[in-house]
Amino acid sequence: MKQYQKEINKRRTFGIISHPDAGKTTLTEKLLLFGGAIQEAGAVKSNKIKKGATSDFMEIERQRGISVATSVLAFEYRDIKINILDTPGHKDFAEDTFRTLTAVDSVIVVIDVAKGVEEQTEKLVEVCRMRNIPMIVFINKMDREGKDAFELLDEIEQKLNLKVTPLSFPIGMGYDFKGIYNIWEKNVNLFTGDPRRDIEETIEIDDLQNEELDQLIGDKAANNLREELELAQGVYPDFDRQDYLDGKLQPVFFGSALNNFGVRELLDCFIKIAPPPRPKESDTRLVRPEEEKFTGFVFKIHANMDPKHRDRLAFIKIVSGKFERNKNYLHVRNNKNMKFSSPNAFFAEKKEIVDTSYPGDIVGLHDTGSFKIGDTLTEGENLMYKGIPSFSPEHFRYINNADPMKSKQLEKGIDQLMDEGVAQLFILELNGRKVIGTVGALQFEVIQYRLEHEYGAKCTYENLNVHKATWVEAENEKSEEFKEFKRVKSKYLAKDKSGQLVFLADSQFSLQMTQQKYPSIKFHSTSEF
Repeated sequence: MKQYQKEINKRRTFGIISHPDAGKTTLTEKLLLFGGAIQEAGAVKSNKIKKGATSDFMEIERQRGISVATSVLAFEYRDIKINILDTPGHKDFAEDTFRTLTAVDSVIVVIDVAKGVEEQTEKLVEVCRMRNIPMIVFINKMDREGKDAFELLDEIEQKLNLKVTPLSFPIGMGYDFKGIYNIWEKNVNLFTGDPRRDIEETIEIDDLQNEELDQLIGDKAANNLREELELAQGVYPDFDRQDYLDGKLQPVFFGSALNNFGVRELLDCFIKIAPPPRPKESDTRLVRPEEEKFTGFVFKIHANMDPKHRDRLAFIKIVSGKFERNKNYLHVRNNKNMKFSSPNAFFAEKKEIVDTSYPGDIVGLHDTGSFKIGDTLTEGENLMYKGIPSFSPEHFRYINNADPMKSKQLEKGIDQLMDEGVAQLFILELNGRKVIGTVGALQFEVIQYRLEHEYGAKCTYENLNVHKATWVEAENEKSEEFKEFKRVKSKYLAKDKSGQLVFLADSQFSLQMTQQKYPSIKFHSTSEF
């Protein structure tokens, strides 16, 4: 049991969230570099390094310089096993990111020094706040001109509604960027602009009045730093780990991920303060990681990770107990026992087969179509994990087959992509036509691209005037009111993939009118009710 507890305590599973282009994928790469997991980190945008980012493995991501799929990366650093979930920042893929946040124990929020807090960051931080997920803030791109450190800290407090405390502080910025004073470890790290040298050299300075500081960074910068730190310590609370774990206090670090600067400080502090795997609420009880019996849930499905093999992987977050290869587990929704002969652990596109995994780990299971997002696996106990909803889409189009010879491939492609949660499929009750609903317009392109390249099927879209899709719940399905609703609104009704009734309202006004006219019927904007 001691060994098992040790394994749990050395796990840290976290997600990195930010607005697109704040440097999330670059930070992920640099963290892997410290774990010795990759020899040379690729930049998402730079053409100097031809290899592209390790964590972006879909062709469309490399073309556009954005991350579309959530990737899972694991590495060891100083005896701590770190699992990173790199999420898409682009708002069109918000749903994938929300689901990923159900599988993490803490979060690092990346903010661009020049742009400050952006809209997508606000939405994601709100989700973290609702779940009280501990957050660390990393202010990136300090080697460029941007906002003043105090201005940024204020903006984070006001816009994101967080309470911050800096654990490192920048010495200048942009052209005058001299380095970082690490408040957490009380040392100075000088910035040379040479990524290979910047990693190792930190100079310990316990006393800020020490003249060595003036020699290192010059009198002006040294005096500036002393004043700013004094001000910062007067204004911001001292770091308290319990407050951080309860989601009441957010430590802030400064650095430049591209230049590998300030990343080690972030990582060293992270492994000391971030929480090990946390308990999770199910529909019957709270499940703790220390329990002996295995439980876990599917938070993501990815089809065709390897186009040669047409494989589908279900990503499972282990909540409690030990997951063992070739052991029977209960698939709760289907009430079926299953065993897995080749569970995978990840490192970007490299996968390894693992024999045992512990709470906090993410395991990929080969799936022939029996998993859906939100499914729970247990050692026999009948419980389901909650909190992985589908959101009401905002963009709708009819999907048509552009190549009649390939209708089977199209069916299969749509089916698998919808299981993945890329978008939602609605089938009209009136004529059986297929409608695709997405959270963002970019997803239509991704679907078209993947259908053609992974399934050999071509599709075209037709516009459809729908304002919102809402899930319908009737108090009594046999009532006259419900029958009348179905008759009057028949051309706006559809079924989703799991057969639930959905009302496609063509405007906000018609949705309100319908709600008033049929008071006994509820219209939900998420599928989990």
